[in-house]
Amino acid sequence: MKIVNLIENTAGTEGCAFAHGLSFYIETKKHKLLLDLGPSGQTLDNASKLGIDVSQVDTMILSHGHYDHSGGILPFAAVNPGARILMQRTAIQDYYADDGENAEGDRFRYIGIDKKIPSLAQVRFVDGDVRIDEELELFTLKHKKFEIPFTNKRLLLRTADGFERDTFVHEQYLVVSCDGRRILVSGCAHNGILNILNAFSEKYGGAPDMVVSGFHLMKKTPYSEVQREEIEETARKLSDYPTRFVTCHCTGEEAYAIMKEILGERLWYVHSGEEIPIS
Repeated sequence: MKIVNLIENTAGTEGCAFAHGLSFYIETKKHKLLLDLGPSGQTLDNASKLGIDVSQVDTMILSHGHYDHSGGILPFAAVNPGARILMQRTAIQDYYADDGENAEGDRFRYIGIDKKIPSLAQVRFVDGDVRIDEELELFTLKHKKFEIPFTNKRLLLRTADGFERDTFVHEQYLVVSCDGRRILVSGCAHNGILNILNAFSEKYGGAPDMVVSGFHLMKKTPYSEVQREEIEETARKLSDYPTRFVTCHCTGEEAYAIMKEILGERLWYVHSGEEIPIS
């Protein structure tokens, strides 16, 4: 099994672009797949530099309906029109970020997917959980035991009646079963990594061997004391699981450092273009 980060926020492998977004290439015994495709076609450029032929990919999975995870889908579809693209039906809705009263330009900024994507012939909409085969499954969150990360408060859904808080029903999670291991792969864990792990435990009767996910804890302004405590408490709860955690992208380097103090060698950051050691 092989998992390679194709793009994320920080510099990693020499020659690979880095940008706000996320994409993983995953290779199993039966599949070559992508989870997300980053913010742009740079994701495909990185794949080429890493010797990964995306024309051989059979499945692309969109973790949720945001631009920084879907920007490479149209250029990917142009070079690989045969790969199925799986997304929750709700991923095509109108998602926005509230940049505040002092925002440059419009306060409410569209962060959803390109409106051309849903019309691609290879797109397959799913509703809730789906078992692809014995290696791959997708699941969604049915309930929340814990509060979702504080950073989600500014993320919105636009409806005919105006803006409302995004509930992230468009988010889905990939479980890869291979070589006797179960690996949980998420995008941003907007619903909260603790809620996602709780749902995994309920569905599979135990913890994953590895989690690969952003934790959506990054912010541009300093953390308040309450926010730092929330990050620390999240890390302490994660330490209760017999699981190795790999994070990136929306976790943010400062939040990662806070969590690393608690989780130690069980938490690792994957940078743009790097492969994740599985064993």
